[in-house]
Amino acid sequence: MNSTPRVLNRILIGILGITLLVIGVLLVLLATVPAVASWWHEWAGGVLSAWLDLFDRTQFPGRPGSWLWLVICAVLVVVLGAMVAWVAQQGKGRTSLIAAEEDPGGVPGNVGIGGGVAEQALRAALADRPDLAGVTVATYRVRGEPALKIRLEPRQGVAPHLLAAEVSSLVEALDAVIGKRTPVLIHLGSGTRSRFGRAERVR
Repeated sequence: MNSTPRVLNRILIGILGITLLVIGVLLVLLATVPAVASWWHEWAGGVLSAWLDLFDRTQFPGRPGSWLWLVICAVLVVVLGAMVAWVAQQGKGRTSLIAAEEDPGGVPGNVGIGGGVAEQALRAALADRPDLAGVTVATYRVRGEPALKIRLEPRQGVAPHLLAAEVSSLVEALDAVIGKRTPVLIHLGSGTRSRFGRAERVR
């Protein structure tokens, strides 16, 4: 429900995983295969010589030092900015209000109901249920409107459709209290506690 760039995250994680895999395989080959070690020494020596020659040919006029260091620093600044922008995109979409309406009494201003009200009410209603191993409730803004995401971790043996129906009735009661129908996503997942916790069936 949030605006986290999941496709981009998966692509970056895939690239990172492949890179680490290639590095790991190369290290194993360098340690176990003499021919690969010889090839690596020859190739790395050639690359190092080429870089040293490039730095020698890009010296500042009349001064020691290469202007390539400025280019490298600029590239690192751009990479750092891209990383900060990528981190800032994670988890966006959360909102603090679940309802906001103009005062019907004609007084200038708005009347708002915080998302924490709905989150705490639903968590309190579901906290003591023996058929749940965990409950998470969060408020997001989807297409300009507030919505609730309810993530449940049912224990083994719990009927998902019955659990979803009971949570839906709680949401309908919450809508009646707030005075506004709120879109809701009910996510039934599984975690460590639900897999290894004591199994209890709904009675």
